[in-house]
Amino acid sequence: MTTFTGSRRLRSLRDVGTGIAAVGVKELRGRMRGRRAFVVLTIHLLLVAGFAWMVEGLAERTISSGFGGSFSASADIGRQMFTALLALLTLIVLVLAPASTAGAISLEREKQTLDLLTTTPISSLAIVLGKLLSALSWVFLLLLASIPVTALVFTFGGVGPDDMIKGYLVLVVTALAYGSIGLFVSALVKRTQAATVINLVTVIALTAGTTFIFVFWVAMTGSSGVLPDQPTRDAGPIDGLTHRPAEALMWLNPFVAQVDVICGTDTGFGASCQVVSGVTNGVTVDQQFGIARDSYWPRSLAAMGVLSIVLIVLSVQLVAPTRRWRIGLPRPRRRRAGGDA
Repeated sequence: MTTFTGSRRLRSLRDVGTGIAAVGVKELRGRMRGRRAFVVLTIHLLLVAGFAWMVEGLAERTISSGFGGSFSASADIGRQMFTALLALLTLIVLVLAPASTAGAISLEREKQTLDLLTTTPISSLAIVLGKLLSALSWVFLLLLASIPVTALVFTFGGVGPDDMIKGYLVLVVTALAYGSIGLFVSALVKRTQAATVINLVTVIALTAGTTFIFVFWVAMTGSSGVLPDQPTRDAGPIDGLTHRPAEALMWLNPFVAQVDVICGTDTGFGASCQVVSGVTNGVTVDQQFGIARDSYWPRSLAAMGVLSIVLIVLSVQLVAPTRRWRIGLPRPRRRRAGGDA
């Protein structure tokens, strides 16, 4: 009995993998057909390379003007380039990941091919995962192509290979999380245009919106500066708002996770470490033993991973034509004719 159950599960996993491959190949052939993909890839590389060249020129001019240190000038240039490139790549991922998945399901509804797709032997889970991975494969290709440009920071120093790996790991998980958001909205909304607008608003709310709420909340508690403060009872301008916001408010903001990665490249308590310390209320700072780096971005990645799993499950339920989860409501009991209830 155990052997039969194990072989059945193995066959189910194999069917899901086959379905993901079938949907993924179909989507990739449509996306990579023609010259548009290669033109976009070339423009992307030129943009990243040109941006890195401009940042290097500005950093070198600033240090040569006397505003930076002389003994660690090369390392400072490398860290500034690394910071700027991570910010640019994070912005690119936030724009492209939800935009790539915004029409994954809604386009099938508009073309009236979703019902035909669900009648095939491919499961709903394979359809959703195939759509997600095929849409994000283009984003992953752009990230892969940018690695040689980002690796130029090694020639200046100040950044290690482990820092680059952590930065790209944040980018990959961010693409999965925000791509899952776009896929869920695409499965929830019937029109691609509406799904694109909702995804844009969601990205702005989870990045700029959470940052504004966090800064406003900190200001209303009476805390000053970036460093964490112990809030007082009468310091806040708003009565009853005496506690600082929880760091969980910023877990879905990939820019803060990248700031924590950049903090690992600082030799002291730099500006990036101050920002992370302010978000975590000093949890990442040990006054006796130094700075406890690399403690915030793993929690952020875990939160985005959980969000991706939840949204994928909900997307599967929206795509599946049958066996959807329903909330069972108690039905009123009927009274018998001439008897009690």
